[in-house]
Amino acid sequence: MKKSFVSVCIVLIFSVAGKCQNVSNLQVSKIISSTDTSLFDLDKILEITLKGNMQKLLNNRNGEAEYFPILLSYKNGQGNEVVVPIQVKTRGHFRREKTNCTYPPLLLKFPGNNKNFSYFPANSSLKLVMPCRGDQFTVHEWLVYKLYNLVTPQSFRARLVKVNLENENNKIVASPFYGIILEEEKQMARRNNGVILKKKIKPQEIRQQSFLKMAVFEYLIANTDWSVEYLQNIKLVAATPKSAPVGVPYDFDLAGIVNSPYAKPAEELQMRSVRERRYRGYCVPDMKLFDSTIAFYNGLKTKIYDTYTNCSLLDSKYVRSTIQFLDEFYATLNNPKLLKRAFQYPCLPGGTGDVIIKGLKKK
Repeated sequence: MKKSFVSVCIVLIFSVAGKCQNVSNLQVSKIISSTDTSLFDLDKILEITLKGNMQKLLNNRNGEAEYFPILLSYKNGQGNEVVVPIQVKTRGHFRREKTNCTYPPLLLKFPGNNKNFSYFPANSSLKLVMPCRGDQFTVHEWLVYKLYNLVTPQSFRARLVKVNLENENNKIVASPFYGIILEEEKQMARRNNGVILKKKIKPQEIRQQSFLKMAVFEYLIANTDWSVEYLQNIKLVAATPKSAPVGVPYDFDLAGIVNSPYAKPAEELQMRSVRERRYRGYCVPDMKLFDSTIAFYNGLKTKIYDTYTNCSLLDSKYVRSTIQFLDEFYATLNNPKLLKRAFQYPCLPGGTGDVIIKGLKKK
């Protein structure tokens, strides 16, 4: 891992400006007040320690996942250690397999009696994204969540954390690494005055302008690993169980902008690389319906670029390649001929814009 990436600093990302701002000569923040209203109200990197039978937990990769008792600790605003007894299990599919990833993703289950001594939500189950093959890609994925926070509040909030793993005998399991704690889906829905819908629907049933904004975002980051109809990396949020929902995307590790070493497009899409963009929305023959979405992303351009150019956690090579990648998106967005070719792809008889990916029917 490159030295420029692992230098110790505090990084603040403001959801309004979409920036990483470096504060020099300061350590990763351990100062978290127990009076914070939400885990996601701050963007300082939070350092946490998970202590317990970590080998057994991390090796629980096959079959039904088992919960293990783990102690989660961090420093509060007074510098005192706060210890929360939680239950943790492995989760996921591809990233849970040991042959694919170094660490499996985890689910952190918090008890109901931690309300008075922990700022982690009581009675919650929070996803912890762990590094698959190098934690620089975890940071890349975290930034995608921050990008989508710029697009809409109907998005998952994400907190970058520095994770320490210890066994019960205080033996360190591995060097500290970056992880991502994701907002619980019900909390995200409540924050947007809505509820989660579990039913599968056609993408045309989503509110059209919100769908186009989401689908164009997936195109921007070059992510094809999503499906509304099969709820693949999409949550549906609606004001009521019977009202038209919006789609909320998550799980961006296969996006081209993240550029994970294991990321490959589905065979059915007939694509060479995840860095190749493919619009995966449904057929919208009238290109004028994209006008407001195009104007929206043009207006957001500076904040999107600033997210990468102002972030000291990224090495210069990745920043340069990402800026070029974004340039290609905006070149398409503002060229009527290229734009029509890209966004009309699902309308082609032989196109794969809305093809069903193998295995999704079984979900």
